Amino acid sequence: MQNKTISKQRKAYIALMRGLMGISIVLTCALVLFLIGYVLAKGIPNISWELLSTAPSYLSDRIGILPDILNTVYIIFTTLLIVLPLGVGAAIYLTEYAKNKKVVAVIEYAAETLSGIPSIIYGLVGMLIFFQLFGMQTSLLAGSLTLAIMNLPTVMRTTQESLKTVPQSYREGAFGLGAGKWRVIRTVVLPGCIDGVITGCILSIGRILGESAALLFTAGFAHSLNGFFEGLQSSGATLTVALYVYAKENGEFEVAFAIAAILMVLTVFINLSATLVGKYFKNRRNI
Repeated sequence: MQNKTISKQRKAYIALMRGLMGISIVLTCALVLFLIGYVLAKGIPNISWELLSTAPSYLSDRIGILPDILNTVYIIFTTLLIVLPLGVGAAIYLTEYAKNKKVVAVIEYAAETLSGIPSIIYGLVGMLIFFQLFGMQTSLLAGSLTLAIMNLPTVMRTTQESLKTVPQSYREGAFGLGAGKWRVIRTVVLPGCIDGVITGCILSIGRILGESAALLFTAGFAHSLNGFFEGLQSSGATLTVALYVYAKENGEFEVAFAIAAILMVLTVFINLSATLVGKYFKNRRNI
């Protein structure tokens, strides 16, 4: 009789937990869908070709975000160009070459700590280092360097964890065939952890797209139209910074919602592209 009572209580407990988890899933999905739908509904009607293809003109009260789109592309490309080699290289060294495990543990703890620091502190430190120490001006390059420092722990840790998932037998088999250390890493280990590198890349792009506080300190918020190399040396606003400026400073909420919708579409496009690239390398590895 007692066992039957316990069994009924257990079934009731399991049913309650399943119900709570179901409610959590429904609430989470509903909240996400509401935010996406609300932003798209408010933003898409305000998107026009003139908005996307022109620069702002204060003489004619024309609003255009083409410089902000280009600045966003410039800063994403430059940041990834800096952070990916550094992050992947650091992860390879810590996982494959470093002998002192205590030092590795300290570096990993420091990286995890740096991942939780507020971005505005990165912006303040970037302003102090790149402006006062190196004498740089407010520019996209200074913003890219700051974002590279900010995203370095993320890329390093995701790549490092992915490297650890590659079976040790793969390395031993390659060593048994006479391959050297670097050749094993380049031909066996790295192809086996390409998913982790792409994950770090996706997380970095997402953080770059959503960053505003650090860039306000380092990259500025100019809306000037420049080429790539000229733009890196001058001040410029990304889409997120432009959203803040139009909403907070100018009161142009229609433009702000349009930029928010564009950011959502860009995020989805980048995530899908990175997923397709990851599948390509995975299928190529399995051939």
